[in-house]
Amino acid sequence: MPIITSIKPQKNQKRVNIYLDDKFGFGLDLENFVKLGLRAGQEISDGEIEEIIRKSEFQITLDKLLRYATLRPRSEGEFKNWLRKHKVHTTIHKRLFNRLKRLELLDDTKFAKWWVGQRLQFKFTSKKELEYEFKNKGIDRYIIEDTLSEVNIDEEKFAKGLLEKRKYRWEKLPKLVAKKKMTEFLGRKGFDWEIIKKVTKDINT
Repeated sequence: MPIITSIKPQKNQKRVNIYLDDKFGFGLDLENFVKLGLRAGQEISDGEIEEIIRKSEFQITLDKLLRYATLRPRSEGEFKNWLRKHKVHTTIHKRLFNRLKRLELLDDTKFAKWWVGQRLQFKFTSKKELEYEFKNKGIDRYIIEDTLSEVNIDEEKFAKGLLEKRKYRWEKLPKLVAKKKMTEFLGRKGFDWEIIKKVTKDINT
């Protein structure tokens, strides 16, 4: 069986390199290193090495996932996309999600409420646009409905705000052309026709 000949800290001081028979064997996070009680001179089987590497990969992935999670709240769909993007093996997905739940970092209802609050505070967003954003993030439709039913979205005010913010686009155009472009713009932003009519009615044609 291979023998651990030396153990050296990595540059980040959070992991160590394990050398087997004087050759690099694998890297390991400090938590698992301490738990396993590895030491120089210890014999270790190939099966044990495989199990240690599996645990180590889980910890590496979890550390990266936690950094991603703490930048801002994330939906479960966003976490799934991250795992696919980074080619994380499906065998550890459930363990990773369980850990995120225990840390209260995985809760689509909580995420949806946070997202709505942010969007309404910093952007003039229609209800339809919010629905579209939620669907893109993989939020269940029942959570979407419940979340949006709890907020009061003044779409007329938001539509006027959007037009005011972008008035430079149309202020030099003929009024008929400007009104047409404003109408199309608000339509793309998810505002209903009745709202669009109200906020553009004072534009003379």
